Amino acid sequence: MRRSAGIISATAAALLALLGAPPRAHAETASAVAVTPTAPPVAADPTVPPAAPPPPPDTVLPQAPLEAPPPPPHRKGLVLESRLGALAFLGDFRHVAPTAPWWHVDLGYELLSWLGVFGYGELCFTDTSEAQGSATTYAFPIYGFGGGARATVHATPRVALFLELDAGAMRADVPKGALALLGYGNAEKLGPSLGGRLGVEWYQVDRHLAFGLDVGLRDATGFAEQFIGTGPPLMLDASAAVRYTF
Repeated sequence: MRRSAGIISATAAALLALLGAPPRAHAETASAVAVTPTAPPVAADPTVPPAAPPPPPDTVLPQAPLEAPPPPPHRKGLVLESRLGALAFLGDFRHVAPTAPWWHVDLGYELLSWLGVFGYGELCFTDTSEAQGSATTYAFPIYGFGGGARATVHATPRVALFLELDAGAMRADVPKGALALLGYGNAEKLGPSLGGRLGVEWYQVDRHLAFGLDVGLRDATGFAEQFIGTGPPLMLDASAAVRYTF
């Protein structure tokens, strides 16, 4: 009997081993598993209003990033300026020549934010129609060159007032004696010219560029009447300008 019981016990142990674990291991595993209780649901407070949904977007398009402010205008550097306007004769020469279309070019350098120096060249075209008839009227150019200094005062970062003082020379390009017969022989050769200019400038978003308006007055001694002159040989110019700072 004892032998039969041992055989039965050994057979049972072998079957349990084939099933994967001994009975004692199964019992320990089952006892180690703990069931976690589920927390009861919390009821909503009826006195608290529900959260408002987010507002709809104003547009379905993506928003562009904020743009940086434009850079400030150049205050110093090499400057090129071109003016186009009219030149009027206020002295006795107005009885010889009418107001002339006028072109003026400056090339200068701004030493400081308010002070610059420049050289200039100018050209205009007129005729003798105020003193002579249409059959004998003579058309001719007047050219000049010189240099000067310029002071600038900024009313705002992009609007400025300026004052220029300049000295140079002017001449009417005519055949010898053409103006001498009318009493202006000195205008046929280079003569001194002293003047000044007052203007306003508007600086653009492009930091190199500015537009301007100005008016100038000069005393061109070579255009004085040689015999019975009645006043100084003044000239008045007015123009619009484009200015570029490198």
